[in-house]
Amino acid sequence: MKDTIISLKDITVSYDGEQVLGGFNLEIHDGEFVTLLGPSGCGKTTVLRTIAGFIRPDAGDVFFNDKNITDLPPHKREVNTIFQKYALFPHLNVYENIAFGLRIPKADASGNKIKLSEEEIDRRVLEMLEIVNLKGFEKRRTTQLSGGQQQRVAIARALVNQPKVLLLDEPLGALDLKLRKDMQNELKRIQKAMEITFVYVTHDQEEALAMSDTVVVMDAGRIQQIGSPEDIYNEPENAFVADFIGESNIIDGIMRADGVVEIFNRKFQCLDSGFSKDEPVDVVIRPEDVDIVPEDQGQLRGTVTSVTFKGMQYDIIVDFYGFKWLIQTTDLSPVGSRIGIKIDPDGIHVMKKSGYSGLFGDYSSYSEEYEEISDAGCSPEGEERGDEE
Repeated sequence: MKDTIISLKDITVSYDGEQVLGGFNLEIHDGEFVTLLGPSGCGKTTVLRTIAGFIRPDAGDVFFNDKNITDLPPHKREVNTIFQKYALFPHLNVYENIAFGLRIPKADASGNKIKLSEEEIDRRVLEMLEIVNLKGFEKRRTTQLSGGQQQRVAIARALVNQPKVLLLDEPLGALDLKLRKDMQNELKRIQKAMEITFVYVTHDQEEALAMSDTVVVMDAGRIQQIGSPEDIYNEPENAFVADFIGESNIIDGIMRADGVVEIFNRKFQCLDSGFSKDEPVDVVIRPEDVDIVPEDQGQLRGTVTSVTFKGMQYDIIVDFYGFKWLIQTTDLSPVGSRIGIKIDPDGIHVMKKSGYSGLFGDYSSYSEEYEEISDAGCSPEGEERGDEE
């Protein structure tokens, strides 16, 4: 386990009397790429600004390498921040934008002002240009750069001061889809090359899964789950995480025994255990984990109500006993056809009931344009259903 570089302990922050963070605790380890992921208004940017020193918490403490920095102003913290708007200087070329912070004298431990030599400034700037793949662009005006190149200048300007931690607040939000994906790879490469800690804020689930060592899923100012991208996706701890990370069919179930869960009055083998006998649970089944089979061979049988072509796959909505499921498959089943499905035990994930139970999972309002999940919720728990003929 790497050393902890940042600790937030019992942080409370309110805006205009409304609490945004309450008793918030988080540890970030040295050299990690950590992503704070959640919907708008969940408090993730407030966490970032608290680390940076732009927000003084109402209560709680911020520690950097075990030193309390809660009262330390932003310019004295060993962190730099990149925002969605890069705020580059249009009257300066790429070289001078990157060198700008290096030309400002810094105070040493004794309070004496230290000014870097032009030779040291030149060495650092050229080194950063190499790292962000902008060598040869030194004399280019920032207004002559593409969005991705401008972002690289902003990254180089932040990193040239050699911070221990780089904070990034949705820096890819203004880029188009292809460029955003390219820059995801660039950021990860730069982070590995520099061997420093990145703390990244986004509401884009795919971005978080693609880039992070650790994902912190947040909602309503609270952490819902912390884990690797694989753990967050494959082992969500509640219905909010399961719904927010990727797409999920979330169904009411009953845990009949270890390894056996019942949904729609059908028993399914699963890999989960540790629940009470006959305990009500939430069951998560990812769309890609469902196999379509002939109707008479299916564990469940239903009717296709919608088909959307997505290039590499079809998104198919199937009505099982009044509950709409999303299935992702390379095989076309036309609207109105009757199908069966089979699910392997490792495709079923069982979760404890939570305050989010019943809020997600029914694709009744699925649309091609928005791919929104309705909040109609699951069917009433324990409702008796027979096979639909």
